[in-house]
Amino acid sequence: MTYAEVGATRHALPPGYRHIQRTEIIGTGADTFQRAGEALDHWTVHRAAGLRVLASGPANQPGVDAVLLLGTRRLQVSAACRVVYAIQEPNRRGFAYGTLAGHPETGEEAFLIHLGDDGRVTFSIAAFSRPQRLAARLGGPLTHAVQEVITSRYFSAVRRLAAGR
Repeated sequence: MTYAEVGATRHALPPGYRHIQRTEIIGTGADTFQRAGEALDHWTVHRAAGLRVLASGPANQPGVDAVLLLGTRRLQVSAACRVVYAIQEPNRRGFAYGTLAGHPETGEEAFLIHLGDDGRVTFSIAAFSRPQRLAARLGGPLTHAVQEVITSRYFSAVRRLAAGR
């Protein structure tokens, strides 16, 4: 891991990093929760968001290594990460991965699907990061914009997948 605060997305995000915290309602009911959870468990949300995923196993297994690829083969960003924890509860499913050497950033990102008592299904992302590679540091606002675009793509993808589309 390239950072000391492994697992910190479970609680308050650590200082000294850029933070992302976003939660949205993605539907209602147990079927929606189940579809969204399965899509998250098998990297389907990430693939539907436009990333190529090369993983040693499902996202719901701590210790699984993955490389997330964005872009074309000529201009491609490669992000190596490892699943640091997974949540498999009756009304909560998700996981977090942390960065490995070679990732452009250093930090952690968590993805959580929650079925509320009122039947609403929410999707949350919590992340903390800072540039690790020179290109990410030089990218500044562009790096942040790419992060925001990918985060929005995750939400669009999970909404579609949870609805069965």
